[in-house]
Amino acid sequence: MERVEKFLKDADVYYLATMEGDQPRVRPFGTAHIFEGKLYIQTGKVKEVYKQLKENPKAEICACIKDQWLRVSGELIEDDRREARQSMLDDYPSLQSMYSADDGNTAVFYFQNATAVFSSFQAEPEIIKF
Repeated sequence: MERVEKFLKDADVYYLATMEGDQPRVRPFGTAHIFEGKLYIQTGKVKEVYKQLKENPKAEICACIKDQWLRVSGELIEDDRREARQSMLDDYPSLQSMYSADDGNTAVFYFQNATAVFSSFQAEPEIIKF
């Protein structure tokens, strides 16, 4: 899982896909954080992505670095504990100008039943489950 987090951080931006009814929705994200042995992302409760994940937690992210890419699929489960929110914000100080652990808006989700696939045109895919 640490390798997945490192790839996402090195990529700087990844794309998160969710569902809104029967329509896929994709948007750029930038947070990836390990807390208590789980891979977390962060968003705001006022955003459509939050509502989509609450309705259907199945999601997939994709990131690329040069000729390699990573896809992570699974369920994103909200962790509403203050400690989880604060840990994310501590790892991303730039978010603290927009979010705080106690603002009622900050939301963190962790991957459950996740499959990460590292791919490139030069090698066979490598699969990691967590």
